[in-house]
Amino acid sequence: MDKSKNMHGHLFALLANVMWGLMAPIGKSALQEFSPISLTTFRMVGAAAAFWLLSAFFKQEHVSHRDMLKIFFASLFALVFNQGVFIFGLSMTSPIDASIVTTTLPIVTMIVAAIYLKEPITNKKVLGIFVGALGALTLILSSQMAGGGNGNLIGDLLCLVAQISFSIYLTVFKGLTQQYSVVTINKWMFVYASMCYIPFSYQDISAIVWTSVPTIAIVEVLYVVLGGSFLAYLCIMTAQKLLRPTVVSMYNYMQPIVATIAAVIMGIGSFGWQKGIAIALVFLGVYIVTQSKSRADFEKAGKEL
Repeated sequence: MDKSKNMHGHLFALLANVMWGLMAPIGKSALQEFSPISLTTFRMVGAAAAFWLLSAFFKQEHVSHRDMLKIFFASLFALVFNQGVFIFGLSMTSPIDASIVTTTLPIVTMIVAAIYLKEPITNKKVLGIFVGALGALTLILSSQMAGGGNGNLIGDLLCLVAQISFSIYLTVFKGLTQQYSVVTINKWMFVYASMCYIPFSYQDISAIVWTSVPTIAIVEVLYVVLGGSFLAYLCIMTAQKLLRPTVVSMYNYMQPIVATIAAVIMGIGSFGWQKGIAIALVFLGVYIVTQSKSRADFEKAGKEL
């Protein structure tokens, strides 16, 4: 893979996680007006509509029945289980605990990739994940320790299940992104996810009195749909096409950084030297992982000997 494609992959992974990081404060604000399952349904249906509209400007791809089934299961792991389970877990535990659990994604992805893709667990990869996790945890704890936490074991476990679900998607379904365009995969994934959510959210959504919903809440929902869902998944799938699963998952550490910066800008947080060190550790961890050798690198080296 040439360096330009590799760089594009890093850029798309970064953009996706920046948008997800911004969704933390914006989505939390939107939840003051809408229930978690209603907001999640808006994400799925809205993003599905956006991807179908976008697909009208691209050449239509034929998807076989077998691959359509794979896309359905991909939607379960990437959207239904990941998004839905995490929201319910977050509602039961503290933001501190939930943020800490999200840092397990690169670790879980490394393990799943080693089992399923036979990707080697190298010393650099382990070191990079450890350094990045240390930075993310330092950032989270320095930001929110003063506020305490009301964690809940079941809630924490649900958040962990959400991370495992997304790591399985990144690893097991990587082949789909090599075979079809990200627009084709996303338009079907979000349709399937919408079908899973609508039956359970119909009562909540039908009870919403739209005339009493503030304009700012509508704007926040639009960001969640278009930024945190449509554009973010467009970027993350493009990155998945260009980068190894473990490298893509490392950018998950960007989310608490973005959330912290957003909090500072909004005047609801502060920035100190601890946060500066934490951010530096995250970037260092990502760099170390990108320098680790993949399975293809080892196979290439073996052939050259």
